[in-house]
Amino acid sequence: KSALFREMCCDLKRRFLLLYATQKGQAKAIAEEIRHQAGVHGLEADMHCMSEMDKYDLETEKDPVVIVISTTGTGDPPDTARKFVKKIQDKTLPPDHFAHLQYGLLGLGDSEYTFFCNGGKTVDRRLQELGAQHFYDTGLADDCVGLELVVDPWIDGLWFALKEAFLLQKEKEGMSSVVNAVSSSLSASPHTVHELNLSSEVQSLKLQDERVRSSDVLSQKLVDINLVASARDTEPSLVHSVPPVSQSALNIPALPPEYLEVQFQDTHGENPHLSSLISEATTFEVPITKALTTEDAIKTALLLELDIADTVFDYQPGDAFCVVCPNNVSEVEELLHILGLSEKGEYFVSVKVKQGTKKKGATHPQHIPERSTLKFILTWCLEIRAVPKKAFLRALVECTSDMGEKRRLQELCSRQGAADYTRFIRDSNVCLLDLLRAFPSCKPSLNLLIEHLPKLQARSYSASSSNLYQPGKLCFVFNIVEFPASPTRPVSRKGVCTGWLAELVAPLLRSNKNTLDTKEESTSIGKISIFARPNNIFHLPADPSVPFIMVGPGTGISPFIGFLQHRQKLREEHTEWEFGETWLFFGCRHQDRDYLDELRSFLENGTLTHLKVCFSRDSSSAEVAGPKYVQDVIRLYAKEVARDLLKRGYFYVCGDKKHMADGVSDAIVDILSKEMEADKLEAMKILAMLREAKRYLQDVWS
Repeated sequence: KSALFREMCCDLKRRFLLLYATQKGQAKAIAEEIRHQAGVHGLEADMHCMSEMDKYDLETEKDPVVIVISTTGTGDPPDTARKFVKKIQDKTLPPDHFAHLQYGLLGLGDSEYTFFCNGGKTVDRRLQELGAQHFYDTGLADDCVGLELVVDPWIDGLWFALKEAFLLQKEKEGMSSVVNAVSSSLSASPHTVHELNLSSEVQSLKLQDERVRSSDVLSQKLVDINLVASARDTEPSLVHSVPPVSQSALNIPALPPEYLEVQFQDTHGENPHLSSLISEATTFEVPITKALTTEDAIKTALLLELDIADTVFDYQPGDAFCVVCPNNVSEVEELLHILGLSEKGEYFVSVKVKQGTKKKGATHPQHIPERSTLKFILTWCLEIRAVPKKAFLRALVECTSDMGEKRRLQELCSRQGAADYTRFIRDSNVCLLDLLRAFPSCKPSLNLLIEHLPKLQARSYSASSSNLYQPGKLCFVFNIVEFPASPTRPVSRKGVCTGWLAELVAPLLRSNKNTLDTKEESTSIGKISIFARPNNIFHLPADPSVPFIMVGPGTGISPFIGFLQHRQKLREEHTEWEFGETWLFFGCRHQDRDYLDELRSFLENGTLTHLKVCFSRDSSSAEVAGPKYVQDVIRLYAKEVARDLLKRGYFYVCGDKKHMADGVSDAIVDILSKEMEADKLEAMKILAMLREAKRYLQDVWS
């Protein structure tokens, strides 16, 4: 029987389908780690991006399927999953459409946002509705506390679950003499994860698998603890550890195989057009025609106006759009200097897959041009500010000559150093430059950077205007993001895009006392590239008679300026229509600035029915005394808010999530509970129903 079992193991069909859907590269990196570990386990992961629907077919798939999927926007699946999700959400599909399918799903999300892991949950729920069955429990990883807290153990448990699935597959093919009978009472419910009653051979396979894992043959290796430097300090830091980490044997990831080679060519030619870097949508080059700024001791806000008259770019109030932005010039220059490539910045480079690489399925990164200058790649293609993943740290270990620095990098990518990684890398927002400054003996190769740094993402902003009210114009408002210096980051920085835009319009602001409105001057600062961000539901109610409430402190007011401009124009053009009442709860730091004149004009002409304003930094006086924050002002109008919400009304929130949006939703729960004389749980259910009905909508950021 044992010989037969071993023979069966050799004949096991060891392929499984591995699908990933990613927005910023996290899901793909995790899928690649799964594929790498699969090889160590003698399994073959047939890996594809979910968008590559011509390369796989779930309708005929017989092998187990593993899915890794992230979440973007306000709980949406990533762009690369949109076609897949649309296909499986076809209402004509029968409930047994995927009855043949066995799958395990790992969802990635951030609990800072309302619809945590909703991309993964959406796919999981729909596959279940269509009859697919789990062979492994769904994992939901939270980037707020560290994805690895769920991802690592989920991957660890995947291998035995896959082997169970393969054994069950063999049993169904008639090899029941090897495996004890699976319980005849397997639930028909698609929501049940089947418990298999396996033979002693299968149990021994599990024990053997655990022994392999404990001996770290998988994707980890034991690091010699003799490398530990003597600890003089009692507090850990980015470059220094303390016991127990400093005295531990370390389990570190396997060294990712290098798979790209970079060849320098000449300095002749032209770089690709920026539009070639964007696969999501059509890009438009548009000039900045106006800039306004407001600032105080804490924040600087900018309002920019773009001229879209000569394009076919169209938008609705509340829509988002993306700005294609470069990395900071001085950071690119510093990176070139550290790499010893300052003289090579203007040289064209060719990036190709290395012949004989051990990386399975290695392909040329889509975001890297076939031919461009080195400076172009570092400026427009790679997110050099990205927080390095553990696989990147592991690769950097091999490029570090100082033994103490090498050991610390090993600690930071190890399981034993997980808390240090979270504290000193992830939560401190450390980037590659910070690491290279902190570990000066680390000299990575250029191909390593291209392999491990993710694609430079375009930045998303909410439209703050109406094309109906201002034809040919697109406005947006943002705070200039500031990252102060810290122990892990010796220099302060501005946000990649907001800092670039501020620098771009600085001459414009200086030359004309905060305004610019002439074509000659606007062309002098050049154009920026933008593209629409699809699938936005943060729009005005289709029925103008429906009441709606807007909550937008600070730059959260941005989309609501567009809402009110649009509503004003509709009122002027359609005097016979019935318009519902409108509320705006707005908060700012001081009463002598920040959009108040424009908002009061909306109030005076009847576009805005109610304007409630609070000032968080002005000292109280008879005129402004009262609550300092919008969530507190909302409570003063509990009856009116509850009335509108319960009679078809819409509720919009835009702005900071942690310090405002969560407080607003808590206030709404309390208001519903009080006005309906219901308990808090019932009020929370009503709020959940409003969210589900797309009548409580958020456009928030952390």
